[in-house]
Amino acid sequence: RDPETNEYSGFDIEIAKMVAADLGIAAEDITFVEIPSKNRETALANGEVDYYVGTYTINDDRKEQVSFAGPYFIAGQDLLVRADDDSITGPDDLDGKNVCSATGSTPIQRIKDEYPGAQTTEFDVYSKCVDALLDGEVDAVTTDDAILAGYAAEEPDDLAVVGTPFSEEPYGIGLAKDDAELQDFIAGALQRHQDNGDY
Repeated sequence: RDPETNEYSGFDIEIAKMVAADLGIAAEDITFVEIPSKNRETALANGEVDYYVGTYTINDDRKEQVSFAGPYFIAGQDLLVRADDDSITGPDDLDGKNVCSATGSTPIQRIKDEYPGAQTTEFDVYSKCVDALLDGEVDAVTTDDAILAGYAAEEPDDLAVVGTPFSEEPYGIGLAKDDAELQDFIAGALQRHQDNGDY
């Protein structure tokens, strides 16, 4: 969301618009709702949103609470560091480093599970992690490479994505649990748009 214009843009926004169009909903009639990562399952279960598009990794734990259509994109977890910091070139360099990510996200849990020598800091949104990185409060930000590339592009003199992705993150569209009709419709829409080149 552009704070000056309140306009939404980006890859996931385009996916959300594409699906809405197939449902017969014009782009101007979509109500976008910002949901912190840790609240996605609750928002879907409570009907706060009809479907969730936003770098939402399909995994077994989440499948117990929600349904998914997709995947529509495969990302990978990576690291964003200050451009002048050459002490981190990949996840094996994280011992003693402070790594930031969003609360409730797959990436922060992977750091805790697989790189226990790292310290972790969590915020509700990734942009706060990036601010903390720029301010020198944390040593790295971790999430999916597609997200980190966007932050690095905004601050090319100050930020850099390092190493290679160290996970596979299949993005899906989240739906209320067992909404098989909507799940089938959205899965079909995604496939049609991939097949016809719209995607």
